[in-house]
Amino acid sequence: MGSQGGFYQSKEFLDLVKSIGEARSKAEEDRIVLNEIETLKRRISEPDIPKRKMKEYIIRLVYIEMLGHDASFGYIHAVKMTHDDSLLVKRTGYLAVTLFLNEDHDLIILIVNTIQKDLKSDNYLVVCAALNAVCKLINEETIPAVLPQVMELLAHPKEAVRKKAIMALHRFYQKSPSSVSHLVSNFRKRLCDNDPGVMGATLCPLFELIARDVNSYKDLVISFVSILKQVAERRLSKAYDYHQMPAPFIQIKLLKILALLGSGDKQASENMYTVVGDIFRKCDSSSNIGNAVLYECICCVSSIYPNPKLLESAADVISRFLKSDSHNLKYMGIDALGRLIKISPEIAEQHQLAVIDCLEDPDDTLKRKTFELLYKMTKSTNVEVIVDRMIDYMISINDNHYKTEIASRCVELAEQFAPSNQWFIQTMNRVFEHAGDLVNIKVAHNLMRLIAEGFGEDDDNADTKLRSSAVESYLRILGEPKLPSVFLQVICWVLGEYGTADGMFSASDITGKLCDVAEAYSNDETVKAYATTALMKIYAFEIAARRKVDMLPECQSLMEELLASHSTDLQQRAYELQAVIGLDAHAVACIMPSDASCEDIEVDRDLSFLNDYIQEAIEKGAQPYIPESERSGMLNISNFRNQDHHEASSHGLRFEAYELPKPAVQSRIPQTLIASTEIVPVPEPMYPRESYQTTMPSIPSDAGSAELKLRLEGVQKKWGRSTYTPATSTSNSTSQKTVNGTSQGDGASTVSSMRETYDSRKPQVEVSHEKQKLAASLFGGSSKTEKRPATGHKAAKASSHVVEKSHVPKSSLEVASEKAAPAQQPPDLLDLGEPTATSTALQLDPFKQLEGLLDATEVASAVNGAPAASRSPDIMALYADTAAGIHNKNDADLLSGLSNPSVTNMPGTTAMPQVTQSSSKGPNPKDSLEKDALVRQMGVNPSSQNPNLFKDLLG
Repeated sequence: MGSQGGFYQSKEFLDLVKSIGEARSKAEEDRIVLNEIETLKRRISEPDIPKRKMKEYIIRLVYIEMLGHDASFGYIHAVKMTHDDSLLVKRTGYLAVTLFLNEDHDLIILIVNTIQKDLKSDNYLVVCAALNAVCKLINEETIPAVLPQVMELLAHPKEAVRKKAIMALHRFYQKSPSSVSHLVSNFRKRLCDNDPGVMGATLCPLFELIARDVNSYKDLVISFVSILKQVAERRLSKAYDYHQMPAPFIQIKLLKILALLGSGDKQASENMYTVVGDIFRKCDSSSNIGNAVLYECICCVSSIYPNPKLLESAADVISRFLKSDSHNLKYMGIDALGRLIKISPEIAEQHQLAVIDCLEDPDDTLKRKTFELLYKMTKSTNVEVIVDRMIDYMISINDNHYKTEIASRCVELAEQFAPSNQWFIQTMNRVFEHAGDLVNIKVAHNLMRLIAEGFGEDDDNADTKLRSSAVESYLRILGEPKLPSVFLQVICWVLGEYGTADGMFSASDITGKLCDVAEAYSNDETVKAYATTALMKIYAFEIAARRKVDMLPECQSLMEELLASHSTDLQQRAYELQAVIGLDAHAVACIMPSDASCEDIEVDRDLSFLNDYIQEAIEKGAQPYIPESERSGMLNISNFRNQDHHEASSHGLRFEAYELPKPAVQSRIPQTLIASTEIVPVPEPMYPRESYQTTMPSIPSDAGSAELKLRLEGVQKKWGRSTYTPATSTSNSTSQKTVNGTSQGDGASTVSSMRETYDSRKPQVEVSHEKQKLAASLFGGSSKTEKRPATGHKAAKASSHVVEKSHVPKSSLEVASEKAAPAQQPPDLLDLGEPTATSTALQLDPFKQLEGLLDATEVASAVNGAPAASRSPDIMALYADTAAGIHNKNDADLLSGLSNPSVTNMPGTTAMPQVTQSSSKGPNPKDSLEKDALVRQMGVNPSSQNPNLFKDLLG
């Protein structure tokens, strides 16, 4: 290879590959790769690197990424290579970026422009390289940038470019169907392309389109059949052959499309019968690819409208598969047989011995596939044998996932095809015993319901025998060392309900067993709860029957233990047991009737029986109940939970400032200011329930009983924040009902005769008597799938178990409280919290409105006879009367004088003046009010400005 090595790579690179291949440990490999990374970091940053060297460095980076190490430091150099004019360098750059980057990488934006330019190139190799990058790197946001160029390439003279353009459109459809929904017709046109490669590439997007909407493509059935016929007759070039099969992958894709189009459509299926039959006859089964085409033909035949001749041909192919020594072909045969028995169940009987051989094969994968086949071909005549084999296999495996699947299938088959309820109970016991807690809890409830309901007929004797056999079997099973929790719940329930019903076992025997269960599984609170309730039922039935009740010492110690338990559920059950034992026979018979588990339970969720009692209490003066949604001024812990949930779900970072603490200082407002505030009565507003403001106690009024409020409508809120009202959402959960069952395929016609049987082509080998007996058990009897009539546990109850009463009518007080809409909360002028972003500009000046309350003559006299509108405001004159009260005060005194809670109107409170207007000495209240209004019009706000400013103003 010379000093440059093979494929124009340096000897250094080949030595790197060799050393990594000869590394004896992962640590040694990592050391070699890390050294190479350091070398590349140093060399790739050198200036004026030759293109040949840069290309090799990028290939080394690709190799490093393939080994699982980070080579992100070289991504930008790969992007730069895509801009190069050299074809070899450009293609290497495109190859590297498609391996390095994903569609959401930040560097994608740097190559979109290059892709647009390369898609218009005259060199079709450059166009192909760009289309490869389009399929890998273009995301949903950048599709519109390259979509027009890709559409133009559908008419490119080179077939390779047209094929890759189809692939790019298919990729666009997968990522964003709406962006290319108007271009779907181009796939139909390319189906008639002169090049088979372009036509074959078009089949992939058409298959996805047909799978989503079959009816829109029914008109293409004739075209697909014609293409498949040409391919099967070897009319394509030899270049499309694979192992002497003509274009097998095109045939497989066409058969899948025909299976979709012919499903349930007799007219469309009739057009396919001939070509599918030709493939069955001409296809070579000596190669794997030929068997793959035959398998796809069987799948197509099982999907389209049934045809007897095609079913017979499919059965012949399945026979060859099952007779093969290859496990892969046997697996295909079992899977294909499972598809055909939906249409014609008789086909499985022709291969019964082959199925038995697969069931006993050491290959676990083949064995599982065979169990799937047996699951599909189960009927009432062979359900016992199949379920027994499945349970035996479930016991032998350790895979919990597959064990759960086998257990669910056993339960499903037993519920559908059980020959008797007794066999069903025994089967369920085996499933519970060996599958453990992997069994769904619903299965346990179904078993308890079956035992309670019985056969669903009027045969009480049969129901009694069923329950007695269940009790006897469960007492025997309790001797096992370790039992699953779900199974123990069923056992305790059955022993509590029917343990002493037939008189075969005494109450002391049953209670002793239940106490042993509670002691043996003391860590399982659910089992202990079931055992305690079962003990209560046993003692209740004994008391109701007026038999002497002797509590065993172990039961007494168990009850004492549960009375002091940390579990409130166990405590309550123990107290109920203690209470039941102390009741008389009549009371016990009323509260715990015997065998009443299936009786309808009437639940009054609205507690309507208390309506008369509530009405009587209200008439005597009791306070009516206020719903939680209508309570005002009450804090609820759910509010904080909702707020925390809302804040956590919004975003991780919060950028608003913390709320400023409110200064706890005493306010000292001159009484002249108090007297100048005019009080007007306003109605009491209703505050929402989520209000977090502290409600101040109201000051009683001397003037009357009516509550008084400051008129603050239209006053701009300068400080504080709006209260947060979390929205409560109600989620309605919907229940889903699962119906166990298998779908049975309907076939119009069946196979009349089979040409070959299992032992016709093999040497005559003597079949053992056990296999013949097993085959007769699996496949004998009626060939049609039968289902067990719904009896016992499958019978539907005529009445529901929960009957809900109609909604209780609301009282008049509740209706009145619902109609009263909460009034808008008054603004908090003294809240020093965060400013609210939603506060609006003040539209009206409230002090302008207050000026209208003064007489014109009084205003004129207050300002020395001059008109109020013509005089300029005099700050010093306004504060002449009150300067003595606030002069030489420090900052804290002034602030405290502005925030005295005893005279300040807080939200939710009523401030009453402490000084009444009279003719005594002091300033005129109306005069002071006018001066205050003029100060506010000048923009002076004593509660928000620096107190030192007022010191200066007041001299």
